[in-house]
Amino acid sequence: MLQPNLFNPTQSRYNTFLTALCHESPGPCQAFATAKGPKVSLHPEWAAMASKELKGKDPVKVLTWHTAEGLDIKPVYTKADVGEIDDEIPGKFPFTRGPYASMYTARPWTIRQVRYPNSFSWLSDSRLTLVYAGFSTVEESNHFYRRNLAAGQQGLSVAFDLATHRGYDSDHPRVVGDVGMAGVAIDTVEDMKILFEGIPLNKMSVSMTMNGAVLPILAMYIVAGLEQGADLKELAGTIQNDILKEFMVRNTFIYPPEPSMRLIGDIFSFTSKNMPKYNSISISGYHMQEAGADAVLELAFTIADGLENKGRHASRRICTTFVVLLGYWHELLHDPTDAVLTISDQFFPPTHQEIAKMRAARKLWATLIKENFQAKSQKSLLLRTHCQTSGWSLTEQQPYNNIIRTTVEAMAATLGGTQSLHTNSFDEAIGLPTESSARIARNTQLILQEEAGIPKVEWQCPLDAPSSCH
Repeated sequence: MLQPNLFNPTQSRYNTFLTALCHESPGPCQAFATAKGPKVSLHPEWAAMASKELKGKDPVKVLTWHTAEGLDIKPVYTKADVGEIDDEIPGKFPFTRGPYASMYTARPWTIRQVRYPNSFSWLSDSRLTLVYAGFSTVEESNHFYRRNLAAGQQGLSVAFDLATHRGYDSDHPRVVGDVGMAGVAIDTVEDMKILFEGIPLNKMSVSMTMNGAVLPILAMYIVAGLEQGADLKELAGTIQNDILKEFMVRNTFIYPPEPSMRLIGDIFSFTSKNMPKYNSISISGYHMQEAGADAVLELAFTIADGLENKGRHASRRICTTFVVLLGYWHELLHDPTDAVLTISDQFFPPTHQEIAKMRAARKLWATLIKENFQAKSQKSLLLRTHCQTSGWSLTEQQPYNNIIRTTVEAMAATLGGTQSLHTNSFDEAIGLPTESSARIARNTQLILQEEAGIPKVEWQCPLDAPSSCH
């Protein structure tokens, strides 16, 4: 587990984000779990009754538990723990309760799933708008994409193999065994042209998860579009292009930090001027939590990543839409000072901390952008999120228990106000999901939408109430 004292330059920022997290979950976060922190206090009448049931034991010592973020979680909360809560509404600054006024009551979150070669029978569900996929060869991937599009899918999201991420050709001796694993191998422009053969790129939004080798991959995509007869202004989609996350946790970077950041700025500049429908960065916090970060570290480093990219390139007067892997598709803003942050986030218990993390993230982003960049458009203050349930919470032993884990995590994401969601299949700790497990993962979201009643009410309202802390 990552500890905040390992990140001395960011200790003050860590505390800032921890404070914000506590503000959005005022009951459970009423005290820091530190030696000099305030003593946990319980409602005296309740404490007396609990002590009696515990046969004289102190309920503070027995029932209080401590989170990885350093918070004391009391067993019961009352209105006194909550204090004064700002009376906020969704769709209005600071967007704590969501970026849109109607939230799910008008339109539920978007279901976005990974699909696999053996998972074709449920392709016709029109509610699945995007699939993140890539198979070993460009021919296989092209066939899969075209079949999905014919079944009603509305966009493409390309997964590349590790060799492509690291900038190696498939015949390089260093990548033997990695070629075609976990994604498609791309070596040349011809590969990219075959990948999108029969798919009109001037009419299709394409997301590409690429960071280290972002320049050649983006260039190949542009050439493939141009050779189809598309205009640059018609090309739409997203490139991840989040090199800071690669340095922190994923390690598929190619160039040192400074040259990498300069290249990111060059991509911002080019797409802003020539590809107005294209999102030039997608920032991910998911990898940080998978690597061991707690909720506060994940949120702190993800938003700091977005602010660093925004601040470094603001002087270039670049119009950029930020997408953070909490989300994906965004309309490009036309004010050079504007940026939309969409985060890709991971969810695992405890649920209330994950909900608080999302609420704090929206408030922090809106406030920081407003204060530091004098944003002129309200859209630039929005943090829109795509979430994915946890990978490392899934176990190989007794895998059917993973269905319940994923359901709890998915509910936390929806109660936190995500704009889109991916639910992992229960057998992903074993191998590629089967058709049955992939269907269960998809149906988990459908049940939350249609049977749990989550879209029927703007859930951020009851979460603001003191009773939510009890």
